[in-house]
Amino acid sequence: MVENEKPMRLLLIEDEDDECLRFTECAKHRTDIIFVGMTDSSEEGLTLVKTHMPEGVILDLHLIKGTGSGLRFMELMKEADLSLRPIVVVTTSNQSNVVRKCIEELGADWYFCKAQANYSADFVIETMLTLRTALFAKQKSTVDLRDKHRKPGAIVETPDDRCARINKRIDIELDMVGIRARLKGRVYLREAIFYKIQDENLPGSGIEQVALKHGIAYGTVTKVMQTAISNAWDTADINEILAHYTARVSVKNGVPSPSDFIHHYADKIRNTI
Repeated sequence: MVENEKPMRLLLIEDEDDECLRFTECAKHRTDIIFVGMTDSSEEGLTLVKTHMPEGVILDLHLIKGTGSGLRFMELMKEADLSLRPIVVVTTSNQSNVVRKCIEELGADWYFCKAQANYSADFVIETMLTLRTALFAKQKSTVDLRDKHRKPGAIVETPDDRCARINKRIDIELDMVGIRARLKGRVYLREAIFYKIQDENLPGSGIEQVALKHGIAYGTVTKVMQTAISNAWDTADINEILAHYTARVSVKNGVPSPSDFIHHYADKIRNTI
């Protein structure tokens, strides 16, 4: 692994226990990858892509023991409005050229036949890392070329576009933990998270800035935020919530405080945009 390069975040969608074990064992002796999730469901796979933002997906085509299929997952991902699309490597025992063409049309970046002589978990991961390096180089080359030929003062992404992209990602996260859109507390949470993402060194949790913006007391903003959070924790499926909100929650209170909630999502989103 290149010095200071972060391990590649991977998601495994596979229904064979032996195959999952091979990738798990492989990851134990490597420092250049980390699995952020494993599932045997195409639908849950998409949910994990949205919540954990992996850089790459190792996808079994036939989820016979699971639910859905690799093709279904790629269809779902193609339809989803993702801010970051992962690299997708497909593994299968099917050697049909028709299937391979279908996989390519749905956006797979690479294809492995499990029956090939050199197939192994390490080989799949090495290929994934190579694809990441190649993709990064291509993106950098494109940006460098764009910068070289752009008119003075032109920019790749406008500040308004960036703000819209960040706010859209915040809304996705708030939806997944059940923070209702009709609640005023959601508006305040969204704004505070945005402030913290924009300025990592901003003192406090952004609540002060929200209170100042709306001309209301700090305590009032905090109370309204807490109501929105508590409402989600009281009415939504707690297992579903905790699958998305992975920070510690006070045993005494049972729900996160507005400050903890804001810091968690600011850090999570900042690291993936």
